Amino acid sequence: MMAELTRIVARLEQRENLCVLIVTGAGGVFSAGADLNEVAALDTTTAYDFSRRGQKLLMDLGNAAPVTIAAIDGYCLGGGLDIAMSCDLRYATPRSSFQHPGVRRGIITGWGGTQRLPRLIGADEARRLLITGDRIDADEAFRIGLINQICDDALGYVTQFAESIVQRFSREQLLNLRAALA
Repeated sequence: MMAELTRIVARLEQRENLCVLIVTGAGGVFSAGADLNEVAALDTTTAYDFSRRGQKLLMDLGNAAPVTIAAIDGYCLGGGLDIAMSCDLRYATPRSSFQHPGVRRGIITGWGGTQRLPRLIGADEARRLLITGDRIDADEAFRIGLINQICDDALGYVTQFAESIVQRFSREQLLNLRAALA
């Protein structure tokens, strides 16, 4: 899956007219992240390689378009949460939940989540989630600033929002805005 997503992001980066990228899941799951049994079985060398590839993928994903938006419906766990956090904005349905479950097995996120999470929600809340591995619901995610809004139909809302962005701004304007906010 990681290799396929890397190929898709590389193709998207080549599209010079892309203004907004929407990232979503299917079937009531945004992303359940990596298989924790596979991650636990990695040795030092393969774990480092896996982490670096994930970090590069999420950096590239976040930069694939001037505006990236996650439309979250359902589980957003582990590496899936890291994917959502690599986006500029995150919108979720009421049934969405968020967690870094690997910490309960002594595995911390290696895809940039330890950097992105405190930037989004503050060090204290990030510390709480990364130490406890607690799963939080959409209301709690909104309260702490992990998501921007709760919508009954996150993908529908995000699609309309993306269309309004494209109607108001050129790609160049969006790139300038992105640079100003960096």
